[in-house]
Amino acid sequence: MLAFTDAVVATITVFIVLFGLGFLALLIKCYCKVRQGQALIRNGVGGTRVSFSGMFVIPVLHRAEYMDISVKRIEIDRRGEQGLICKDNLRADIVVAFFVRVNNTMQDVIKVAQSLGCVRASDRQALVELFDAKFSEALKTVGKQFDFAELYTNRMRFREQILDVIGTDLSGYILEDAAIDYLEQTDKGLLKPDNILDAEGIKKITLLTAEQFELANAREREKDKTITRQNVEAQEAILELNRQLAEAQAKQSREIASVQAREEAEAKKVQQAEREKAEKARIAADEEIAVADENKQRQIIVARRSKER
Repeated sequence: MLAFTDAVVATITVFIVLFGLGFLALLIKCYCKVRQGQALIRNGVGGTRVSFSGMFVIPVLHRAEYMDISVKRIEIDRRGEQGLICKDNLRADIVVAFFVRVNNTMQDVIKVAQSLGCVRASDRQALVELFDAKFSEALKTVGKQFDFAELYTNRMRFREQILDVIGTDLSGYILEDAAIDYLEQTDKGLLKPDNILDAEGIKKITLLTAEQFELANAREREKDKTITRQNVEAQEAILELNRQLAEAQAKQSREIASVQAREEAEAKKVQQAEREKAEKARIAADEEIAVADENKQRQIIVARRSKER
């Protein structure tokens, strides 16, 4: 009897352990984790629930879907005939990137899931279809408040006003930021002359380009005059320097000639003095010779006379 009781207890214990392990495995299998940038939406028993980390989803009782709530880029491209019309009726080719995402609150996630569905909520084309009209209208509204040149130079103010006009609440989505990727004046050849706004734009483009051409031509002519004047001044400066150089060379030549003349005159004076000294010496020598000859002749005569006596 005791052995039978022990066997029953052991069987019950094994059953409880197996049941606990099975229940634990079921719980683990039924718990769905959520990745970063996603939301888990569960429908069924207990109503609609949303989780950004994870929750239990029991088969048959619940149905779960994942929604991508990360930031999506929506690009609005307006060029050519669809270009943005500015305050001065000039068209601007513009590409603006808008960055939107599902607001990570339970109410907004449920709103998006009910209006678009979890799959389309993450589809870029579906988002373009949803927001294209709203974003384009905001671009037109704000663009009409800026001249093209002002639009080109005050991009930050233009961007801020776009964000203000659009707002942040977009049926469950939230607009995080916007960036102007491209902005240029629409080619004049793409404008329609029979469109009154384009006609005004063509007229203004023609006037502005003519004025700019005249200014550019005037600057070019002024540049030519300035270059010519600088060349003349440079040539005059070169001639003046050459004149000064010639004067300096002539002055130096005169000084050299004067020095040479003085040296030659001094040399001639020295030579003349030497010649005079030599001549005086010669004359003195001749006189001494003549005196000696006279003395000799006188002695001869005296001797002859003495002999004759």
